[in-house]
Amino acid sequence: MASKRDYYEVLGIKRGEREEDIKRAYRTLAKKYHPDANPGNKSAEEKFKEVNEAYEVLKDNRKRAAYDQFGHAGINAGAGRGQAASGGSPDFGDMGDMFSEIFEGFFGGAGGRTRSSRTQTRARRGSDLRYDLTISFLDSARGTEISLEVPRLENCEVCHGSGTKPGTRMKTCPTCQGSGQVRMSQGFFSLMQTCPTCNGEGRTAEQPCVTCRGEGRKRTIRKILVKVPAGVDTGSRLKISGEGEAGAHGGPRGDLYVVIQVKTHPVFYREDEDVLCEVPIPFTVAALGGEVDVPTLTGHVTMKVPAGTQTGRTFRFRGKGFSNLRGLGTGDQLVMMKVETPSRLSGKQISLLKEFAGITGQDSHPERKAFMDKIKQMLQ
Repeated sequence: MASKRDYYEVLGIKRGEREEDIKRAYRTLAKKYHPDANPGNKSAEEKFKEVNEAYEVLKDNRKRAAYDQFGHAGINAGAGRGQAASGGSPDFGDMGDMFSEIFEGFFGGAGGRTRSSRTQTRARRGSDLRYDLTISFLDSARGTEISLEVPRLENCEVCHGSGTKPGTRMKTCPTCQGSGQVRMSQGFFSLMQTCPTCNGEGRTAEQPCVTCRGEGRKRTIRKILVKVPAGVDTGSRLKISGEGEAGAHGGPRGDLYVVIQVKTHPVFYREDEDVLCEVPIPFTVAALGGEVDVPTLTGHVTMKVPAGTQTGRTFRFRGKGFSNLRGLGTGDQLVMMKVETPSRLSGKQISLLKEFAGITGQDSHPERKAFMDKIKQMLQ
């Protein structure tokens, strides 16, 4: 038995093509090899079946993914998916889903659809879009407005989404005579399938719009001003209603979802609604007390450091953190002290420190004294 040709080769397209490109290639070939256009031509009939088989797989994202990974074997394997994983009896629920998918493909939905129902569902909602937006740490804290350039499908300004040349109208599809379906023979079965000429609509344009080539929509770049609220974090998702792709045949627009990614900051890091930073201070300030400049999300402030401050001691600035997106208040800023020991000393500094060490008793280092007491207890 001859091996099947690659489905992408059958449709004359490359892997990774968009859905509209797959559909366009299919419609072109289906018209070329349709039995009505090639009466008595067995070769054309076989090619028509081959084109339909390829399109049935590549138009379905799940089947297409399986085919891309496993080839024809990945598609054929679907016939046995009703078998339980343990090797036991078939899963009749899965088999029901499988047959439902098959008959939906042949009849355009469970039990078929009438012409009136197709007319009612002609207008379709546009697709939702996702835009990944990276912002700075400070913009996530303060909020910002950003102009985005979003590629999306817009209604054709010439035909206003109808797909027909201005001054012309839609006509009954010559292939299916308005039914939206064509009869197709497969082995012992004679089945109905969605018409490849009108894509199940039952009507085609007398003269397609030259600007959009009869699609009714075309891809453009749209500038959209997005307000990013204060308090967003990585993974936050903003919904911009009605800024997705235009719907087909006058259908409503989809929505735009902006997914936020926040850059890291060299000084600050975030924990929920709190912002944290580590501030190095001279050991003299830690010992004697003093003032240091501390950065915050809104600028620098001067902070008093009490005498005897140790590394790791944390101070809290109330209300200096991130706003809660649900309006549940504002977080705090936590400032952790890091006592810095000088790495380079002059001769005079060394002399003074030695003198200081000679007159310093254990009472001046309570944590050191407590630690040594614990060691003594362990050795007893």
